[in-house]
Amino acid sequence: MSAPLRSLTLSLPDEAATEALARQFAPLVSGAGGGPVGGRIHLQGDLGAGKTAFTRALLRECGITGRIKSPSYALLESYKVSNLYFYHFDFYRFTDSREWLDAGFRDLLRDEAIVLIEWPERAGGLLPPPDMQISLVYAEPGREVTLTAHTARGQTWLNAIVPPPPVPSPPAAPSAGA
Repeated sequence: MSAPLRSLTLSLPDEAATEALARQFAPLVSGAGGGPVGGRIHLQGDLGAGKTAFTRALLRECGITGRIKSPSYALLESYKVSNLYFYHFDFYRFTDSREWLDAGFRDLLRDEAIVLIEWPERAGGLLPPPDMQISLVYAEPGREVTLTAHTARGQTWLNAIVPPPPVPSPPAAPSAGA
């Protein structure tokens, strides 16, 4: 994978914060924000870390209606809005890094499509670098996300991301002597 250009780590206290982050990406990848259409996003994290929740929120914000299924069993779910193609891959079930090539997926990694890949590490070093790598880890009660730009496009996206406001701490209880 290419050397990262820049990273940003954010706290996501709940699923709503994960969805809000995904909604910030929608205009960046769909061209609605004035930039180029398309891009590759790799999503990493343990089972249940929020990869599919992020993807569903992004697809909804881009105009996908109807059921958005996890591609865990089918390996790929594809969608289209107007002339914009979305490809959501899940490589979790791969045991050999070449399986995604054998499945013929290379042809779908087009620059003008939005390509979201869960478990990209299962493809070894055979995938082209993503524009953005999104790594989600548990940080109770929510998640911590690290956004890493690997291309100029990813750097542009990273510059446009607005961190969520900090969660206010509860007020301290008054001391007994006050």
